[in-house]
Amino acid sequence: MVNVDTVYQRVLTIANKEQRGYITPLEFNLLANQAQLSIFEEYFSTESQAKEAVGNEGEYSDIIKTLNEKISIFKKFDASLINQGDFFLYPSDMYKLGTLYYVPSSLSEDDSVEIQEINYDEFLDYNQSPLTKPSRSHPLYIRREEGIKVFSTPSITSGITATYIRKPAKVEWGYVVTNEQALYNASSSDNFELHESEEITLITEILSLAGIVLSRPDLAGQQA
Repeated sequence: MVNVDTVYQRVLTIANKEQRGYITPLEFNLLANQAQLSIFEEYFSTESQAKEAVGNEGEYSDIIKTLNEKISIFKKFDASLINQGDFFLYPSDMYKLGTLYYVPSSLSEDDSVEIQEINYDEFLDYNQSPLTKPSRSHPLYIRREEGIKVFSTPSITSGITATYIRKPAKVEWGYVVTNEQALYNASSSDNFELHESEEITLITEILSLAGIVLSRPDLAGQQA
């Protein structure tokens, strides 16, 4: 994790040096959360590009390995998705859905059945053939805005588990006001959840969002 106070103090120092004025705690918290989400979302586009790239396999493997390390803390497992009407609800903190499994109550997780994702056009084809018709040993699912629709005969109303990548938690620079000054309060603060190697990137992104564009070499000099 990256300490929120460390980032804020460095952002303030650079903003002051550039004579850009004071960034209030409220402004910082808004920019900090936007910056964290932007960097987090960039992981997935970079990963996709690296997987599709042709060339030095070793180089791209290293990129993917590094990204997987950064993403790993956000990977979660929901042992029982909530069923509501015709749908299983997405986890409230989900960013990207992974794999769905069906675990019959009479079996253990080791005996779970992976649920195959399809679209509605494919469902018509699957449902017409006795060999591919959805069943409890071969369930299918479709993603909808309302949730996840699972197809099986007989129907499945419980026992659906999921792996997924959650969203980063909210960043907060907490403070108390003393003599009309905002002083850092660790007990009411929440640090960035990104990998510690992202500290400089976070500072750069926050300053950019605040309208202060600096080169990385200049910023690196501020870290000393």
